[in-house]
Amino acid sequence: MTTYTMKLSGNGQISIPAKVRSRWAAIELTVVDCGDHLVVRPAPADPVRALAGKYRGRVRSTDEIRAEDRAADATREMLR
Repeated sequence: MTTYTMKLSGNGQISIPAKVRSRWAAIELTVVDCGDHLVVRPAPADPVRALAGKYRGRVRSTDEIRAEDRAADATREMLR
């Protein structure tokens, strides 16, 4: 990891070093304000595609949620 110190311009701008810009090959950047520091990341060209599959296995699928809701509805109907 390399650390760079940059000066903030009067307009609130910084210059990303050429080495970093060429390695990232990004046109847009994402800046995350973490309270006491900023995180600067290259933004994906297609943000929707970049998220595809990211949460697979971490959360229930919509099919599982629907099946659970249908079972709960069926149970409620039987109790009426």
